[in-house]
Amino acid sequence: MPRTPIPVTQITRAGVAAPTETNGDPANNHTVQNNGRVVLLVRNSGSTTARTVTLRLPGSVDGQSVTPRTVSVPQSASRYIGPFPTDSYGSTLQVDVDNAELKLIALAI
Repeated sequence: MPRTPIPVTQITRAGVAAPTETNGDPANNHTVQNNGRVVLLVRNSGSTTARTVTLRLPGSVDGQSVTPRTVSVPQSASRYIGPFPTDSYGSTLQVDVDNAELKLIALAI
């Protein structure tokens, strides 16, 4: 199945309402349209263990896949992650989650 898109909320000087979280989908994972100024807010809604979000980097170096970047989100905590330069992460960011307890919001600054 295709990856589940996470909508991007553009931050403005006038202010915006807090966006609705996207539930983590560990079976299909996610994509985010990336303009190089995107920040992810990842919340671990679980209260028992840390969870991991993985950011995939497209392309290869000398024919070898680039190792994805992983971020641990402690139990009942949140992490802001980003921005993601398009020359490294591409215009479509691939985000993998290890559990549905992770909730995601994408913000563009």
